[in-house]
Amino acid sequence: MNDHEVAACLAAEAGALLLRIRDQGGAAGDQQSNALLLRRLAELRPEDAVLSEESADNPIRLERDRVWIIDPLDGTREYGEPPREDWAVHVALAVGGVATVGAVALPAADLVLHTGEPPRPAPVSTGPIRLAVSRTRPPTCVDLLVDKLGAKTVPMGSAGAKAMAVVRGDVEVYAHSGGQYEWDSCAPVAVAAAAGLHVSRLDGSPLRYNQPDPYLPDLLICRPELADTVLAVLRDR
Repeated sequence: MNDHEVAACLAAEAGALLLRIRDQGGAAGDQQSNALLLRRLAELRPEDAVLSEESADNPIRLERDRVWIIDPLDGTREYGEPPREDWAVHVALAVGGVATVGAVALPAADLVLHTGEPPRPAPVSTGPIRLAVSRTRPPTCVDLLVDKLGAKTVPMGSAGAKAMAVVRGDVEVYAHSGGQYEWDSCAPVAVAAAAGLHVSRLDGSPLRYNQPDPYLPDLLICRPELADTVLAVLRDR
């Protein structure tokens, strides 16, 4: 399998496992999905390093050009509230610090979106700009975009679900300023970029991965025709 197929296959395998054990709760889901992904990556890509939300950080990754960045269960709260679908599995490969390969599984929706077969962009919407936001703690940048752009908010769960909502055409913008880590965005960014969407930090600078500190606090994924407008608003905040 090539790297794209590995990412898609492992995201699907972890998603299937999570569906089978969903009644055990989020903690069990995090642990068992992580174990599966680490085992399979060791089998399929033994020379590569791994950065996972659910494992201790191994600094050897900083010496490697190829690093798999995984979130075994993105949206633990939503996972623990069946039949919610807005949770995900992230499997990505950063090469030279760039999110190059990625797969985001939305297991409860029976979907795996990945860079091997990038999704086609959805048709342009003619209504108000729609923003994917957290259903519990929308970041501060959302109020600004709503005020300046007359945008409409669409609450949903995990970061992966929000990013894939842009890819799928359910919303036009996902802007986050509340603090994230590399595993929250690496796979979604790879998939979104492969689908032709704009991806960046909120100031427009590139997203870099496999950094010594994996904290990556902000993110913008949006339709390319809206990028200049959204960035102009965010830069003036």
